[in-house]
Amino acid sequence: MGSIERRLGACRGGFLGGGLLMLAMTTALSCHAHEASDAVAKGRSIQEFGVLPSNAPDANAAALQRAIDWASERGAALFVEPVDEPYPVAGGVVLKQNASLIGVHGPVGRGTRHPSKPQPVGSVFAIEDASQPFLTVESATQVRGIQFWYPKQPATDADAIIAYPPTIQVSQTKGAQGVTLSCLTFFGEYFAMDFAASPQAPCEQILFEHCYGYPLGGTFIRVERCYDIPRILHCHVNPVNRRLIDGGHSTPIIDAVMAQRTFAYIIDHTDNAQLMDVFTFGTWGGVYLGPATYGQMTNFNLDCVAVGIHKLGDNAFNRNWQISQGSIIANAGAPIEDIHPIIVEGRGHTAITAVECFAGKNPALTSVGESQDFLLVQGDERLTVSVVGCRMRNYAADEPITVRNPNASVQAVACVDRNETLYNRTIDPNDEP
Repeated sequence: MGSIERRLGACRGGFLGGGLLMLAMTTALSCHAHEASDAVAKGRSIQEFGVLPSNAPDANAAALQRAIDWASERGAALFVEPVDEPYPVAGGVVLKQNASLIGVHGPVGRGTRHPSKPQPVGSVFAIEDASQPFLTVESATQVRGIQFWYPKQPATDADAIIAYPPTIQVSQTKGAQGVTLSCLTFFGEYFAMDFAASPQAPCEQILFEHCYGYPLGGTFIRVERCYDIPRILHCHVNPVNRRLIDGGHSTPIIDAVMAQRTFAYIIDHTDNAQLMDVFTFGTWGGVYLGPATYGQMTNFNLDCVAVGIHKLGDNAFNRNWQISQGSIIANAGAPIEDIHPIIVEGRGHTAITAVECFAGKNPALTSVGESQDFLLVQGDERLTVSVVGCRMRNYAADEPITVRNPNASVQAVACVDRNETLYNRTIDPNDEP
């Protein structure tokens, strides 16, 4: 008798027979899945290792490291048990290979809230350590369903912003491969996730998904030296992410973040990077695609930025990006002549399809209300750009496309300009004057 059949006694009193074999097997599998779910639910809580809301941050960091050491040896998950008072914890914790930290949350983009105090509840780490990142991750690790709260970070006073180190960073000494960061929410972070790996320890297969926050340093995710391949999916940067806790960030805070002149998402030294369904509001730059990278970006919204996308390239072979189905509102953070929804320079090809750009005033921050153009092509190296089916509005220049590169070839087809007129144009250095 097979293992599934042997288990039927526990699930249905030994029922097995005749034409109902398939039903019995389905029942057995369901029973087995339920038992597996129970096993996960009964997995070891970090409280079993001494991580408690009443402890000092250093004590909790030491206890959490002991728990991770245990989990690393057996590929186990640690349950961040929900509490009404967050776990205070110091930095310097290493999520060693094979270990997972699992909380109870999906992304809680407006915050959880204590019934009587302006603070989150649930699977929450409270961080005040300004000297080192909270968590450094190694290979085959997972962080899921957790909130990270910086209780000393101001919501309204821009002069009091604390430049905390990244909440989560990639190991600088061991090449981290196969890391999942999912359903994470950050409140008061300065820099959420720094995956700029060292040249000696590049990373691979890094997945960011369903992560929400508003980094007061302007950068939410940075990925460098990630090969085979980085994925940033369904991530959301917004200053009102903490609305249910304390009302969200003030205009002076958002203006201070814009003044950092940083990008919410930074990609460089990667193979075939993937960005899908990414959002930012109130960061100076949306997405920086560095010189040594290529990939695809789709279904995005970059709102209240000075520069939506800045794409570079250091060779003509594979420094190519396909950018499609997105919206950019470039209207703030700089004088109008420095506001550009898209900037392209360096080498390689950029294919832009079905991207809409418009602008207007927004009372959440100090805004200009329009952009200089739709696309700026600059530099002096040979590059190519194709623009198809794009809607371009609220730009100050005479033309939506500005070309300051004498060696660039740019072609726009089936686009619509600010006057709702069809726009088709080819700019090529080989054309005769």
